[in-house]
Amino acid sequence: MREENLKKITELRHELHKYPELSMRENGTVRRLMRFLEENTDFAVTERDGWFYAVKPGSPDGRKIAFRADMDALPIRETMPLPYASCCDGVSHKCGHDGHSAALCGLALELTGRTLKNTVYLIFQPGEETGQGAQVCCGLIPQEGIQEIYAFHNLPGYPEGDLVYREGLTQPASEGLRIVLEGKKSHASAPEEGRNPAEALSRIVLHSQGLCRRPAEGMLLCTVTGLLAGTGDFGISAGSGEVSLTLRAEQEEEMDRLEADLLAFAKEQADAYGLKMTHEIHDRFPETRNHPACLARVKAAAADLGIPLLAMPRLWRASEDFGHYLKECPGAMFYLGAGKGTPALHTDHYDFDDRLLAPAADLFARLAEEERP
Repeated sequence: MREENLKKITELRHELHKYPELSMRENGTVRRLMRFLEENTDFAVTERDGWFYAVKPGSPDGRKIAFRADMDALPIRETMPLPYASCCDGVSHKCGHDGHSAALCGLALELTGRTLKNTVYLIFQPGEETGQGAQVCCGLIPQEGIQEIYAFHNLPGYPEGDLVYREGLTQPASEGLRIVLEGKKSHASAPEEGRNPAEALSRIVLHSQGLCRRPAEGMLLCTVTGLLAGTGDFGISAGSGEVSLTLRAEQEEEMDRLEADLLAFAKEQADAYGLKMTHEIHDRFPETRNHPACLARVKAAAADLGIPLLAMPRLWRASEDFGHYLKECPGAMFYLGAGKGTPALHTDHYDFDDRLLAPAADLFARLAEEERP
């Protein structure tokens, strides 16, 4: 990557880090990124509701290739004394989406002024952390006839700069399930006069763990993320409560079956204890499954650039909404190692490694310029 371009996107990354925005609220981030592309590149920028894309046309006989970057931050307070520390109290870029967006702008800088065989689309997506954003943006794939799509994520715990990849399934499906039970309060000395949901909630939790031990095609995981009953007042027997669980599976069908079985059991418990049951689904993510030919192109591009390749032995358990795009066209999600000893994602000590910007942009550029029949 050219030195002047690297300097520009490093400064851009720091600006994005300084002004983070939560999922589906990235209006300022959209403006900053659009302005950068309009002032520094020859890509045509099109704004949509809460997101945007940029395109550089190729020849009529070329392919249509897309690259996606997420741009939302997390509800985590900035604690690091960075010169570009977050100005937004309680919000910071602790997953590296500032780096992902800056790297995609780096691709635009590198391709500016060149004549391309392929038409290149850059998708700047909101709401990855909640699983909402890709559903909003993936309609661009059939609309524009896009034939391939690529994305990357920085990944602490692996050697810095290595191309980390996994054949086939690379990240699982997941969803948040909240089950709410409504009963009736009573005096703590007379629990029989009320309907306390605590025992039913306990049974649901235990049953959820048992369901994860049944035979399945790959991993099944059910994590309790919240458990509440009553107010904690020692004079009141609880009259309402809820349990929040994250369901995770290698196959979306398995996750759907896990959800259905849990809800059926919860309904049985609610009826047995005279409770009213409702439920909500949040943060639903599809499985992310790499297309073999597209991943092969990523690996070949890395090899050409002298970037070390490292196969991921097991899937990365965190979910990723990039799978929505992969249902529309072939593509691949790959990772760049952020260092073995670096802090984990979604922790307050994490910051995106600027040394990954150049290899990410270079990999994207190699994929964008590849000429094939």
